[in-house]
Amino acid sequence: MEDAQYATEEGADALGFIFYPDSPRYITPAAAGRIIRSLPAHVMTVGVFVNTPRKQISNIVSETDLQAIQLSGDESPSDCLGFDIPVIKAFRFQTMSDLDLAGDYSVSGILLDGHRAGAYGGTGMAVDKSIGRAAARRYPLILAGGLTPGNIVESVREIDPIAVDVNSGVEKAPGRKDFQKISLLFRNLRKLNLEI
Repeated sequence: MEDAQYATEEGADALGFIFYPDSPRYITPAAAGRIIRSLPAHVMTVGVFVNTPRKQISNIVSETDLQAIQLSGDESPSDCLGFDIPVIKAFRFQTMSDLDLAGDYSVSGILLDGHRAGAYGGTGMAVDKSIGRAAARRYPLILAGGLTPGNIVESVREIDPIAVDVNSGVEKAPGRKDFQKISLLFRNLRKLNLEI
């Protein structure tokens, strides 16, 4: 609750809630629902799922009042269809030719994360910048992967995403945010906004 409130006060437009039990950042739907209902109305809430059955996703959306779904596993294009709220599909592209895969998905946006074999995100691995730039030209891109207060400005300048997703780069331990890092991240992002 404290992490969510602090991030919101500093300027977060969206907060993610990870419903993947194998993640060290996993949160129960009941706990997420309590946090979500305490947030200002303008903050978008996103549920992060990995290879989760559709019925389970729908139940969690209903229980928590999530506003968007992020599918971060091996979901097919058809797995992303039929939801009543926006769907974001996460990819971990390693080559330029991988970018074509996203074209098969009818989603509201794609999230580009760093690749580490056997992991579904939260690795702190950075995205290849040339692949990121190409993805941002083709799709509504949310940039993730290894973003920190120290590299956020350069990453946004070089890749030009519509949004950024920062997780491990503002933590003191998995699932526990570092308030000083959050403040520095938003201070740097505000400097970037002044340049635009």
